[in-house]
Amino acid sequence: MDEEEVNSSIHDEQIIKRRKEGQNGNFIWKPVIWFKKLSDELSWRFVLSVIIVYGINQGISIGLYRVSVQYYMKDVLKLQPSEAQFYSGIIGIPWIIKPLWGLMTDIVPIFRMRRRPYFIFAGVVGSIAMLIPAFSTNLPAVCAILSFMTAGAGVAIADVTIDACVTENSISHPTLAGDMQSLCGVSSSIGQLVGFALSGVLVHIIGPQGVFGVLSIPAGLVVLVGMMLQEPLVHSYSHKRVKQKFLDAIKTMVTALKTPDVWRPCLYMYLSLALGVSIHEGMFYWYTDAKTGPLFSQEVIGSIFSVGAVGSLLGVLLYQNVFRSHPFRGVLFWTQLLYGASGLLDLVLVLRLNLKLNVPDYIFVVMDEAVSKMIGRLRWMPLLVLSSKLCPSGIEGTFFALLMSIDHIGTLTSTWAGSVLLHALNVTRTQFDSLWVAIFIRSIGRLLPIGLLFLVPSNDPNSTILPSELLTTKKGDDVLESGNSEMISLVNNSM
Repeated sequence: MDEEEVNSSIHDEQIIKRRKEGQNGNFIWKPVIWFKKLSDELSWRFVLSVIIVYGINQGISIGLYRVSVQYYMKDVLKLQPSEAQFYSGIIGIPWIIKPLWGLMTDIVPIFRMRRRPYFIFAGVVGSIAMLIPAFSTNLPAVCAILSFMTAGAGVAIADVTIDACVTENSISHPTLAGDMQSLCGVSSSIGQLVGFALSGVLVHIIGPQGVFGVLSIPAGLVVLVGMMLQEPLVHSYSHKRVKQKFLDAIKTMVTALKTPDVWRPCLYMYLSLALGVSIHEGMFYWYTDAKTGPLFSQEVIGSIFSVGAVGSLLGVLLYQNVFRSHPFRGVLFWTQLLYGASGLLDLVLVLRLNLKLNVPDYIFVVMDEAVSKMIGRLRWMPLLVLSSKLCPSGIEGTFFALLMSIDHIGTLTSTWAGSVLLHALNVTRTQFDSLWVAIFIRSIGRLLPIGLLFLVPSNDPNSTILPSELLTTKKGDDVLESGNSEMISLVNNSM
């Protein structure tokens, strides 16, 4: 054993010792000891960067952004539910092209740096994009949607870039890989809870445009990340080399997608999302505007979404502790069945059957949101694990990002299909007589993927799915360096 191996062994023993010391601490000091350990081993700059990007720019912003945009489209732009549904799909397009952002940050350095310039760019773009609708009066709908799309692109770029940083630290500090994922997950979960809890109150006090001004602050903090984060400079750079890396990555991805073991599950993941027609804007308008509905205030809407975030977190914990070793088909069958059944809870609410059972609207909606989000997360987790099993060796991170883009396209299809459905049923700002029909059609659509489960491998999550030739790709200097960046992002955000 040489000197380097001895030093590495001593270093790992020190980390394990500190971890045990943290476990022996009391409940109050455990988090403090844990954060101090990460700061000592990884630098406080990195830990603070993860908290800013995951906890503030994503976590808190998601809660504030979702509620404020919905009220902005309803009360300021005066859009019909079907129009708001259509535009909400467009806003999510920057997340569909996340593989492009990943490729850019991995192989296109700026001023000989691969990470810091992208953080600064993402922060500046996000801040400006939020300030435009915040201070503009009579802003055309198209301009507002473009601003929201640009802000989403800023968040997506920062997300991809911090994922790459997490991956690099996971490689250099393998014993702390789990701690880094926990740091990302905890930051995101707490941030979302805080964001949703504050969203309704802030919309009520300063209005949706005022919230947009507040949202420019988290984006601005991403600029701080780019300024304080340290990284080595790229010594050699060739545009020809970059072009070759792009071509190699695309060629490998196309080869993998032609394999039945890959395209069949991909087709199922797309259809399972696309067939579950989304009518969330129709329900939001009914919650707040329907004369026979609950007429929830902004504060109540924010609290409902907060409970949904808790339900989603419970779904992750339930899958990890109970269902993570079960075969994919079995888990997907029951979760898809329950997912379709949970959609009928909205039917009970819209038909006012809950009042006949003496269940208040708020209590029923909170229960509905918690159960629906928990089942939805239970249904999503096996698809996430399955996606990680479909990634060829050598381009794991980029291919996983591609799979997640396919899922985003499925969500976009579902959103736009819901827009068409609401328009066809004449569900408007003041007319909700046919909303129950849309809910019923959506619930039936959620059950249809059960008949497509033959596309999903019958393996359990611990087995290998890909053929051996896709698992033995040599990793050379042509391979993208970020590794599993997108996979780590999705796991963290779901924790």
